Amino acid sequence: SHSGDNFLFIHVGSQVLVSLVLNMEVTSGSFSMVAEEDSEDLRKDGAEEILERITDLVNKTLAEDGSYNILLSKEAILSAIDTGKSEGGPSGRHWVLDPIDGTKGFVRGGQYAIALALLDEGRVVLGVLGCPNLPFTSVSNLSGSSSGDQTGALFSAAIGCGAEVQSLDGSPPQKISVCTIDNPANASFFESYEGAHSMRDFTGSVAEKLGVQAPPVRIDSQAKYGALARGDGAIYWRFPHEGYRETIWDHAAGSIVVTEAGGVVKDASGNDLDFSKGRYLDRDTGIIATNKQLMPSVLKSVQEAIKEKKQASSPL
Repeated sequence: SHSGDNFLFIHVGSQVLVSLVLNMEVTSGSFSMVAEEDSEDLRKDGAEEILERITDLVNKTLAEDGSYNILLSKEAILSAIDTGKSEGGPSGRHWVLDPIDGTKGFVRGGQYAIALALLDEGRVVLGVLGCPNLPFTSVSNLSGSSSGDQTGALFSAAIGCGAEVQSLDGSPPQKISVCTIDNPANASFFESYEGAHSMRDFTGSVAEKLGVQAPPVRIDSQAKYGALARGDGAIYWRFPHEGYRETIWDHAAGSIVVTEAGGVVKDASGNDLDFSKGRYLDRDTGIIATNKQLMPSVLKSVQEAIKEKKQASSPL
C-alpha cells in the first residue's frame, strides 16, 4: 500500500538520521546501536529505487534542517543503517533506537514515537521520546487527541536527574511527575490501540478486580509512557499474546522516562525489566507501569487474573 511504502522510507530514514547524528556528536569510544532495521533488503536486486528515495529523503531533510552541511551517497546510507546491528547485552554502552514506534498509529495519523535510549552495562541510563502527535498539555479524551491544543512533545530523562518534557519547537523543559492517585477507583489506564498487542479480555478482568471505573485510553506506541510520566493517566499495562517477544527498543526509553518521573515499571511477576539480555526482554508475562502507591494492588490483581486464566485453560 502507498502509506506502507511511505512508512518504510520514513522508518529507515529516521534510523539513518539518528545514527548519523549520534555518530557525529558522540565520538567517545566505539559506537554501538541496537535498532530494528538492517540494510539487507535494500541491498537486494530491485531495491535500487527504494534506496534512491530514502537517500533523497535523508539528504532533503539534512538540507532543510541546516545543522550539518553534508550530502550522503547510497553507500553511506546503507552503512548508517547497519550501525544498528548491535546485539546490546550486559557490558559496554549501546544506543537503543526505535526509529518509529507505533507503525499503525503513524499510518493512521494517530500516536507514534521516536524512541532512543542509552544502555550502560545493561542498565538504561538515558531516554528520549519524541511524540509528534501527542498533545503538549495532556491526553484528555479517549481518542488520545485534543482539539485546538499545541501538538508535539519531547520527553527526556537521565538516571538520577528526573524527567522533563518540552514542546517540539524547543520550549524550556518542564519537570514532570507521575500522578499521585492512590485509589484504583479514580485511576484511568492506558493500553495499546491495537488489540493484538494486549489481551483485552484479560485486561478487562484485571481492571474489574482493581475496581477501575474509567474506560481504557487506547493509544499507540511509547507515547503512553510519556503520557503516564506527566500524569495523564495512572496505569499503563500490556499483556501480549503468548509467544510474543518484547524487544528492548519498545520499552527502554519509555521506562526510564516513567521511573525518573517517580513511577515504577515491572513485569507481571513484580520484577524490574532486564535490558541486559540482548535485543529482547527476557519476559513473556506482561509489563506494568504506574505510580508507587498503586503498583502493589495492580500487581496483586494481575497475578490473581493470571492464576484464574491458567485454571480456566487447564483441564481439571
